Amino acid sequence: MTINNSRRKFLSGSAKASMAITLGSLSGISLLESCSSPKMIANSPLFRTSFDQPTLPYAYSALEPYIDAKTMEIHFTKHAATYASNLKEAATAEGVKTSRPLEEVLAKISKYTPKMRNNAGGHYNHELFWKSMKTRGEGKPSGTLLADVETSFRSFSDFKSQFADAAKTRFGSGWAWLIVTSDKKLAITSTANQDNPLMDIAEVKGIPLLGLDVWEHAYYLKYQNKRADYIDSWWNVVDWDFVQKRYDAAKA
Repeated sequence: MTINNSRRKFLSGSAKASMAITLGSLSGISLLESCSSPKMIANSPLFRTSFDQPTLPYAYSALEPYIDAKTMEIHFTKHAATYASNLKEAATAEGVKTSRPLEEVLAKISKYTPKMRNNAGGHYNHELFWKSMKTRGEGKPSGTLLADVETSFRSFSDFKSQFADAAKTRFGSGWAWLIVTSDKKLAITSTANQDNPLMDIAEVKGIPLLGLDVWEHAYYLKYQNKRADYIDSWWNVVDWDFVQKRYDAAKA
């Protein structure tokens, strides 16, 4: 009798423990992990990047005079195209299904080779970069995004200054980012080379809303060594409507 009671208690306790682990795993999914889950990606095309390089959404000259046509052409057809091509090679070699969103690879990038890391990041970063710019930017965000920016960084002017500092002080090549963190807060960060905040190796993780390319190939033909001038000019072409949509999806 004692043995049966003990056995029943053990089984009951095991079932409860199993249920607790399952519920804990589900409730413990971070914002970053949920962004890379099939459910969220299926619900929001904003978080679904393919392994292919789509056509540039505007003419090479569309961002003149802030980003010159020659730089855009070389940037898109040479640098970004190479990342896309090398990404496909890495995916084939490492058995990655290219029908799945690239975000799923980035969230577990530590499991892959340096080739995958460099080119998956390079492709993702550039695809977001192209989409976050347009011929005539709004100048500043509005609505809920602006309110959150002003709460998080005191003012839009202070946000621009902090973001610009992250871009200017990134040693060597890399990116500056505005992200939504796992606790749904806005944050500014930067990454080296072609890393980004979606990667599990990132120092500061989160969902990128906006990214600025500060590799020299992004600005050198027009601005030479004057990275700060390039950053100041870039604000004129930021597509805040696009950033707002990503913000709304990430905060939902």
